[in-house]
Amino acid sequence: MKRVYMDRFIDSIEWVAAGFVGIVAANIFIAVVLRNLFTYSIPDSYDFGRLMLGILIFWGIAATSYRGTHITVDLVWGNVGPKHQRMIDVFATLVLLFVVSVQTYTLFDKVMTTRADNVLTFDLRLPTWPFFMVAWLGDVSAVLLIAIRTYRLIVRPELMVEIKVKPVE
Repeated sequence: MKRVYMDRFIDSIEWVAAGFVGIVAANIFIAVVLRNLFTYSIPDSYDFGRLMLGILIFWGIAATSYRGTHITVDLVWGNVGPKHQRMIDVFATLVLLFVVSVQTYTLFDKVMTTRADNVLTFDLRLPTWPFFMVAWLGDVSAVLLIAIRTYRLIVRPELMVEIKVKPVE
């Protein structure tokens, strides 16, 4: 039961990241169609696009960090035995956990300074700090998922799900 709950949590973070992909794509598509067909531009569509892209990046880090589906170089890993592969995985995940934790700390500072400086969008004059806060929540999610991955790699490696990528034909 505990494993099912944790997997649902992991899946929900991945769905949030996928939702932001859809929002960014819709914003770009609608802005281009309105601009080219109706010579109308959505107020702050550029600001929303860049802020949402930032959110997408941080939630994407969360989504890819747990599954280990980000870009990797397996030159050494592929040429050692399973015991050493696991050691490399644990070491790499611990380094990733440290880096993303520091990144999360510094991004929180960015959220607070953006709020204190009252940074606004260009057209509608909306505060931008809530976008930074949502991006920071994605980074917090990444730290949680990397911590779960680290725990599972060390204590319960049988819970790690292998992602098989089908080669392009």
